[in-house]
Amino acid sequence: MTSSDGSTPAHPQHTATRLVTAGRDTKAQKGFVNPPVFHGSTVLYPTAEDLHAHRAEFTYGRHGTPTTQALQDVLMALEGPQCAGVGLAPSGLAAISTTLLAVLKTGDHLLVCDNAYRPTRNFCNGMLARYGVETTYFDPLIGARIEALFKPNTRAVLVEAPGSQSFEMPDLPAIAAVAHARGALVIDDNTWATPLYHRSLEQGADISMQAATKYIGGHSDIMFGTISANAKAWPLVTEAIRLLGVCAGPDDVFLALRGVRTLSVRLAQHHRSGLDMARWLAARPEVERVLHPALETDPGHAIWKRDFTGASGLFSIILKPVPQQAVDTMLNTLTLFGMGFSWGGFESLAIPFDCSEYRTATKWVPGGPTLRLHIGLENVDDLKADLDRGFAALRAAR
Repeated sequence: MTSSDGSTPAHPQHTATRLVTAGRDTKAQKGFVNPPVFHGSTVLYPTAEDLHAHRAEFTYGRHGTPTTQALQDVLMALEGPQCAGVGLAPSGLAAISTTLLAVLKTGDHLLVCDNAYRPTRNFCNGMLARYGVETTYFDPLIGARIEALFKPNTRAVLVEAPGSQSFEMPDLPAIAAVAHARGALVIDDNTWATPLYHRSLEQGADISMQAATKYIGGHSDIMFGTISANAKAWPLVTEAIRLLGVCAGPDDVFLALRGVRTLSVRLAQHHRSGLDMARWLAARPEVERVLHPALETDPGHAIWKRDFTGASGLFSIILKPVPQQAVDTMLNTLTLFGMGFSWGGFESLAIPFDCSEYRTATKWVPGGPTLRLHIGLENVDDLKADLDRGFAALRAAR
């Protein structure tokens, strides 16, 4: 572990400090704080002997540059000592698909939580099915009872903690204990909390993925994915990255590196504002229920409190029954909450969703219209005022 001037610190540093210092070598960077953006494919070798032996720190642009190495160093520090390596992908979905292709082969069986990101399901039901991989979806609250779903050819289990849109909290350590006893790998989509608030490799996951498009980038200006793995799974991941030719563009790598430096302060604000807004919404007469695992009333709160050190700004609400037209009127009234299918940036977002059409292991019957909210970095009083105007429009449109 070295500091930005290349020296070794006298004591172990906190994660927030490592986010600022890791991956920096100001001496090599001619004194500049940030590494340069290496746009390159060809790497020249000094001698024919070096060329034949591929003897160089960097061998080809697709295999890495000083810019990608700097980001990987930061992300490894973020993931913790269980992390053996971090792969970079051009999107979150690319990270998911690369991971699944890395660990599965024809004839394998995969277990996936029923509240997974819908494009994950599409990949499993589409490409993996065509390649002869069977997928079984399970109740995200199943815990150790997942053992009943294992088959002799079950190779991996994929969870999201918490789940996309509906925010059920799986018991990752319990699921991992069963999976490892049966010789299966555990994959966690850790986009919601990031490794800053949930070190899932220490909770039993063998691979931790993120759509770094979200909080790692933090500014809604890149598409990016990361794949972090422990020593057991990293050889599979790195081989898949090499064989598939997966790599991220240099400018996006630099923007991800820039974003991760401020991750701790941004997520702290998302955490505070998100909980403030969640509690305010829970008291609204128009709201039936708030789906946020950091709320004391949430069914997943005990697991969140045990396994997580913070929460992000993303959660959902269930409205009391109203016509969809009234919900649309509310959304059209909002000015600070935009409507868009991403999150993790500095801006607040609101979208309607319905899980019922694609869930297969569980039923989604919320009892009213549902909205997913991302609480950005705006002042929470302004956000409350915006939603208050939206609720007034909703009531008038009923």
